[in-house]
Amino acid sequence: MPRRLLIAGCGDLGMRLAARLNTDAWAVTGLRRNASALPESMAALSADLSRPETLRQLDRDWDAVIYQPTPGQRDESAYRRTYVEGLSNLLDRVRPRRLIFVSSTAVFGQDEGEWVDEQSETEPSRFNGRLVLEGERLALAAAAESLVVRFSGIYGPGREYLVDSVRSGRASCRPEPPQWTNRIHAEDCAAVLEHLLELNDPESVYCASDCRPAVRCEVMGWLADRLGASPPQHLDPGEGGGQGKRVDNHRLLASGFEFQFPDYQHGYGAILS
Repeated sequence: MPRRLLIAGCGDLGMRLAARLNTDAWAVTGLRRNASALPESMAALSADLSRPETLRQLDRDWDAVIYQPTPGQRDESAYRRTYVEGLSNLLDRVRPRRLIFVSSTAVFGQDEGEWVDEQSETEPSRFNGRLVLEGERLALAAAAESLVVRFSGIYGPGREYLVDSVRSGRASCRPEPPQWTNRIHAEDCAAVLEHLLELNDPESVYCASDCRPAVRCEVMGWLADRLGASPPQHLDPGEGGGQGKRVDNHRLLASGFEFQFPDYQHGYGAILS
């Protein structure tokens, strides 16, 4: 009998994940405010995680729940509703054996080019990182097997802001001091979630970013060359904020995961081709 999986906040990544799973092994239910967009291959449930009364139709017991909604707006109240109140509402209703909370490397406050991993301090300076971190703590206390996966910047089909900015000539970056960037292709995100669903004796936290953090100007310059576009505009040393961080993915690799797109050249190369 297939195991039962609930994807709460089932958008692009959830649908990518469902397409990867063996239907003999997993029976998938996707929950989102408007479930009409979900494919027929999964059970669809229209509900609003911020409104507990809409969750009454949910079954109690699940083999696994993946919590991955996205805020409708980029403000503090929307983040609290999504990552803290929504998760609390769901956990008042369901009881998963394994809970995977989709988090972000925004929980790290480091901004001077440091390397960060699962053991690094989490002291975010912005509200988004603080509220996602609050959701992490709630998730880790909620189930017999609770996992947090911290994705870096997600790109892929439909997530092509950087490509569009370079193509249009709007791209800018600061050569010195360098600005470090981290990314992961959307298909690798789905593969990570599949991997963590099946992983025996997982750790509680995983950083999920590709194998090569890269300087922003390097990435933009490479894209400009591939697109036949103008190189990015260079900012002065005092402009453009801090230096960012570099995300270490060794724990994920040690668990047996293999990237389809291990760096930006493989990932963006597939998009551009």
